[in-house]
Amino acid sequence: MDKKKPVIILGAGSIGKIAYDVFSTNDVIVYGFLDDDFEQGTEIDEVTVLGKIDDESLFDLIGKDCEVFIASDENSSKENLVDDIKESRKSIPINALHKDSSIAPTAFLGYGNLVARGACIGAFAKIGNHSIFHANALIDTNVVCEDYVNIGAGAIVNTNVQIGKGVFVGSGAILVSGVKIGKGAKIGAGSVVISDVAAGKTYFGNPAKEI
Repeated sequence: MDKKKPVIILGAGSIGKIAYDVFSTNDVIVYGFLDDDFEQGTEIDEVTVLGKIDDESLFDLIGKDCEVFIASDENSSKENLVDDIKESRKSIPINALHKDSSIAPTAFLGYGNLVARGACIGAFAKIGNHSIFHANALIDTNVVCEDYVNIGAGAIVNTNVQIGKGVFVGSGAILVSGVKIGKGAKIGAGSVVISDVAAGKTYFGNPAKEI
């Protein structure tokens, strides 16, 4: 994170508030929020919702005067925003890495990721772009996460697991070593996954089964 530039957070909901906490603990100034669902002037811990996401005068600050972070767990709109920022602002969203998270020196992280308080990214893990790792999530050694993954609070992803693009893993779920989770699959909260999950499937339970 570049502490020289303030950050505009796109989204003032729960993910936006987590991102705000992350930046605040790293002494990064949050310039403001942009959000279509909040009234302009709404304050979140003295930081203002400046307007809507499509406000061009505010959007134009991105890249030149401000960094940007996209605080959303809705992947289709998030992808559209990423493309827009890349094309119109020649910029990419920054990572939001809580100072109380743990990221191994040998791990690789792309950009636009949120790693919340207490989350752990293990040795030689490979993390793509625009993923969310909630509080106390554990990503163990050699795990591969593609883009737009959402890992719930306290979830445990054991060694050598492969997680495809857009996968959702609920809070407290456990993925045993070596399983592969296909693109767009969903794992219910508290589930224990002991075998591969095909793309687009939803699994729940202990042991997790397709529902």
